[in-house]
Amino acid sequence: MAKDLDELLDEVESKFCGSDPLRLGIVERPRGCGGGVLSNDRSRAEEKETLRPIETFKKEDDLDSLINEIFEEPSFDKKQFKLKSTSSGNASVRAPTQGLGKSCSPVYLGGSAVPCGIGTNTSQRACDHLRCIACDFWIVSYDDHRWDTSCDYLFFRNNMPEFHKLKAKLVKKKGTRAYACQCSWRTIEALTDLQNDHQLRWVCGKH
Repeated sequence: MAKDLDELLDEVESKFCGSDPLRLGIVERPRGCGGGVLSNDRSRAEEKETLRPIETFKKEDDLDSLINEIFEEPSFDKKQFKLKSTSSGNASVRAPTQGLGKSCSPVYLGGSAVPCGIGTNTSQRACDHLRCIACDFWIVSYDDHRWDTSCDYLFFRNNMPEFHKLKAKLVKKKGTRAYACQCSWRTIEALTDLQNDHQLRWVCGKH
């Protein structure tokens, strides 16, 4: 009986005192098995303290990513604000000028006695926003002047649109209007439909 008890105690001692304390999660005291053991609660507490900053950093990273996603999403309020600003700005620009963005139909040329503006069948006005689609220049015009007969292509090619150079070929004449781009020129006295002059590549550049 006593022998069996001793063997049982030896077996218990070999299991609990002879095994690896790290594998069992038990830390031995310096005094050996008789001094008792420290449970793994302390180790778990230390692991929690170590993991807590990591979890905090992870939460902070998640918060930063969430904030970034919010700012990366389309801001409808900003778009609406931009649209409102643009529309109000256009309204203030358009107010003093009626018919902005309209084209002449038909397009008229005229002498200095013909008023300038948007030309229509009922309102026959000379277009003052002409553009040449051949040389891509805006047409200049001078009231009560005509072009000298010595004008040629090279003169306008080299001098457009500088008035101080063009005036060398301008001759004063009451009631006429001198038109020119970089490749074509005309002297007009009466109201003229631009469609009747097939050589000109002038169009209304919108008002």
